[in-house]
Amino acid sequence: MVSRSYSNLLDLASGDTSTFGRVGKRLPRVMTVAGIISELDDDNCNSVGSDVPSSISQERMIIVGNQLPLRAHRRSDDGGWYFSWDEDSLLLQLKDGLGEDVEVIYVGCLREEIDPSEQDDVAQTLLETFKCVPAFLPPGLFTRFYHGFCKQQLWPLFHYMLPLSPDLGGRFDRSLWQAYVSVNKIFADKVMEVISPDDDFVWVHDYHLMVLPTFLRKRFNRVKLGFFLHSPFPSSEIYRTLPVRDELLRALLNSDLIGFHTFDYARHFLSCCSRMLGLAYQSKRGYIGLEYYGRTVSIKILPVGIHMGQLRSVMNLPETEARVAELMDRFKGRTVLLGVDDMDIFKGISLKLLAMEQLLIQHPDWTGKVVLVQIANPARGRGRDVQEVQCETYSTAERINEKFGRPGYQPVILIDTPLQFYERIAYYMIAECCLVTAVRDGMNLIPYEYIICRQGNDKLDEALQVDPSTPKKSMLVVSEFIGCSPSLSGAIRVNPWNIDAVAEAMDSALVVSESEKQLRHEKHYRYVSTHDVGYWAHSFLQDLGRACKDHSRRRCWGIGFGLGFRIIALDPNFRKLSVEHIVSAYKRTKNRAILLDYDGTMMPQTSINKTPNPEAIGFLNSLCRDPKNVVFLVSGRDKTTLTEWFSSCEKLGIAAEHGYFVRLNQDEEWETCVTVADFDWKQTAEPVMKLYTETTDGSTIETKESALVWHYQYADPDFGSCQAKELLDHLESVLANEPVSVKSGQHIVEVKPQGVSKGLVAERLLATMQQKGMLPDFVLCIGDDRSDEDMFEVITSAVAGPSLSSLAEVFACTVGQKPSKAKYYLEDTTEIVRMLQGLATASDQALRSSSQVSY
Repeated sequence: MVSRSYSNLLDLASGDTSTFGRVGKRLPRVMTVAGIISELDDDNCNSVGSDVPSSISQERMIIVGNQLPLRAHRRSDDGGWYFSWDEDSLLLQLKDGLGEDVEVIYVGCLREEIDPSEQDDVAQTLLETFKCVPAFLPPGLFTRFYHGFCKQQLWPLFHYMLPLSPDLGGRFDRSLWQAYVSVNKIFADKVMEVISPDDDFVWVHDYHLMVLPTFLRKRFNRVKLGFFLHSPFPSSEIYRTLPVRDELLRALLNSDLIGFHTFDYARHFLSCCSRMLGLAYQSKRGYIGLEYYGRTVSIKILPVGIHMGQLRSVMNLPETEARVAELMDRFKGRTVLLGVDDMDIFKGISLKLLAMEQLLIQHPDWTGKVVLVQIANPARGRGRDVQEVQCETYSTAERINEKFGRPGYQPVILIDTPLQFYERIAYYMIAECCLVTAVRDGMNLIPYEYIICRQGNDKLDEALQVDPSTPKKSMLVVSEFIGCSPSLSGAIRVNPWNIDAVAEAMDSALVVSESEKQLRHEKHYRYVSTHDVGYWAHSFLQDLGRACKDHSRRRCWGIGFGLGFRIIALDPNFRKLSVEHIVSAYKRTKNRAILLDYDGTMMPQTSINKTPNPEAIGFLNSLCRDPKNVVFLVSGRDKTTLTEWFSSCEKLGIAAEHGYFVRLNQDEEWETCVTVADFDWKQTAEPVMKLYTETTDGSTIETKESALVWHYQYADPDFGSCQAKELLDHLESVLANEPVSVKSGQHIVEVKPQGVSKGLVAERLLATMQQKGMLPDFVLCIGDDRSDEDMFEVITSAVAGPSLSSLAEVFACTVGQKPSKAKYYLEDTTEIVRMLQGLATASDQALRSSSQVSY
């Protein structure tokens, strides 16, 4: 297969494709849209566009995982290598859900170490035969990356183990983090060798490659990129201890779609984004999304399933049938409880054994009748903790067998030698109950496998000596701390740390009626058989396509250095306001309407002292002195505060309390835009707000003449947001018959008279200027939050009406890149002030010029 995207354009021009897999000097890619190119620390260039679109239209998925779904074998004759698919690999199994028309390419490592002299030949063979692109890592780097950062730091932390001492989880090591980043960069380079960025989807898997999205987004701003985390994501209290917490979060947010097995994991991730990055999420029509610099990062919650075809094919093997018959004979007359776990610290094997011991103590009748078969798979990690788990497991099993065993009976059978898959299936078939009691686990598919195996087939029914027409049955005891637990509603859920409760659950599973076992099994089987790995992969690809559907029409800018890199994605009609452009329009126009918000626009929201500084007063006076201008400050603050703050701005029009009070200049009296009969509704609303203030630390109530505002900016972000939603519902309920509107804003919930909005101020200003014969040919409106959208809507729609000049230039400008009715944006208050100073300077120069001419 020839790559559809060449990194070395010189080779392409010469027709030489032999350097595939050995990327030489790269040339910058063609920039297809206007933008800014940032020089980044690990690449010579950063493209804001992408490759010239490919002429090949077949959909292609590049699947990136730590390991390729391959098994490598040494040839005995010539010492070379031959390869075969690893049928147990999830990355291979998920192809079932992608459709036959989707071409799949894999990028990852091989389990075996390949000598550098053989790597080129192996890479070519894997690409041509299996469409696999191997990433060859030097042994030292791989050890620091996988056994170091992944297994000693990320994996324990994600499973809630804090590095409180060097022995517990291992302290953060900057060199291991650097190895992790280096390996992710190597993987990114491999993806870049084969990707056609305008066409291909990229799906990255698991915590080994969490910073890979940044490297790919940096190189191809519009890459269609999904990420799925197969481990738990810890609560913010655990995650925040990681020194590189922000880097990992920002890297994941360079994906278009981020997948989790359970809502809990997704909720923890969203909470971390809120608390550490200040990002809020929204749920819309069942989809959860995070707004991140103009991009919407979608969140997917769906547990992975098993591969039904592979499991059933192994169940049909003669070896499986024979092994089932052997085990039936071996355990004749006894009830088998089964555990299948990796030998690591989070699988809770020793706790399960202690629960078995407790069962035999509390229910001695089960002695001689019940056997716990514990299959202990080899540990995936290394270290002293693995050795300690092994020692504890062996000693506990030995003690229980000595205490309760008798000739011909051992209550605990520990199997620590690797089993063939068919042998494991045979144990599933004979087990009356499966126990999965991990103290923390990402997903764990053992219960799913057990359920499908217990459904059986005709040959296995014969080996089990059961009537095929009899409804099948199964029982599960599962930990509430594993990812599959929420989807198994018929299982007995336990806290694995509570040994007595687990023992009682084991007893309950043994004594439950046959009909109950059948009902539970039927419920589980219906779910597991329909939510297999193909369903999971198909659903993820569907959502990834939906998340990326607007990529082609977005304009992208890359900003930031290193792992702080992110993309600013904007609608084609939404662009940054050029100071030169607006000053030019300002100079050539004669009747100007200027509407300015204050908090968050002229004054940063984070400022403690909100009083306007002399600089702001200065440029406001300059704008007001210009006879061509009508300037209005439109704020949510009360009229007393605004009168005091802007007393030196005599010609400044002020709209207070979102337009309820209006004053054209200092010589005029305050007027109300909306007639309100009374404010009796405050007596109903204020006690409700006080209740929420008392129960929400950091919240306050602001009382205005026309409105009541509940602020929660300084409350806990999660709790404050939750309380705000409750307060909004509560107020809407008690004020349903009052002439008021209840609205939420940025860290506020506000109750105000119906009809009051900043849009009324904009309408009134344009109408007043029209009546005076000053048909505006220049309109500038700047604001930062939801209340300002009403002004943007009014001035934008006025373009087609009689209240503006036919040649009017309209500038609706919001603060920051976010969804808005405004056409323009500026980054922050600093840029707003700089722009207003530019306009004020233009007015001052024009006034000086006119005074010199008249003189």
